[in-house]
Amino acid sequence: MTKSWKITVSENARKLRGSSLSENVRTIIYALLIAVIIRALLFQPFFIPSSSMESSLLIGDYLFVSKYSYGYSRHSLPFSPPLFSGRIAGVQPERGDVVVFKQPTDNRTDFIKRVIGLPGDKIEMRHGILYINDREVPRMRVDDFIEPDAFGNVRRVPRYKETLPNGVSYLTLDRIRESAWDNAGPYLVPEGHYFMMGDNRDNSSDSRVAESVGYVPFENLVGKAEIIFFSADGSASFWQIWKWPSAIRWDRIGKWVE
Repeated sequence: MTKSWKITVSENARKLRGSSLSENVRTIIYALLIAVIIRALLFQPFFIPSSSMESSLLIGDYLFVSKYSYGYSRHSLPFSPPLFSGRIAGVQPERGDVVVFKQPTDNRTDFIKRVIGLPGDKIEMRHGILYINDREVPRMRVDDFIEPDAFGNVRRVPRYKETLPNGVSYLTLDRIRESAWDNAGPYLVPEGHYFMMGDNRDNSSDSRVAESVGYVPFENLVGKAEIIFFSADGSASFWQIWKWPSAIRWDRIGKWVE
């Protein structure tokens, strides 16, 4: 009787352990599926790796990109599987939107720029001034962008407030007076494509560079940049825990992308 009872208890314990393991595996699978669905259909985190969007976005900013803003293409899914072409529930971007898209030359690399030109637009740069359909886009000088270097020195970069025809305003930098990109175009945006530019006008590989970006197909849009959820200035390594508080840009956390 005692021996039989011990065997029964042992078997029940094994069944409980097996059931617990099975539940844990199912929970992990469900969590992964939910994460994939959220990333594919709702929001995707994105890291700013370059200075092309300064001063709107800084190296070290982490932001969320809304995947539903422009509908869904194969680039909405991880690794861009060729399951379908075009967009499902497509919504056109507006001038001034900050957009993450797949680089048209490889359909793989993520870029982030601002929508400047819509299909059918004529875009041109004349002496650093942006023209859309032969009309000058007004810009106004504002406070300089203060840029510290590794040695504690600072550089003052001229900054301008630019206002597009639809009323959207944002800040641009003019690092080099009469640079190679201050006179460019005209560019005629094809149907189904968009003209993207970085806010850091003299330090941005964008639609002005045909061999790098060029015109961006509607299908290549991944999503709209929405909000910065974390930002660090790069002064602290991962293991330098004591430096983390000073490396975090607290004033940028929770800031909406404009």
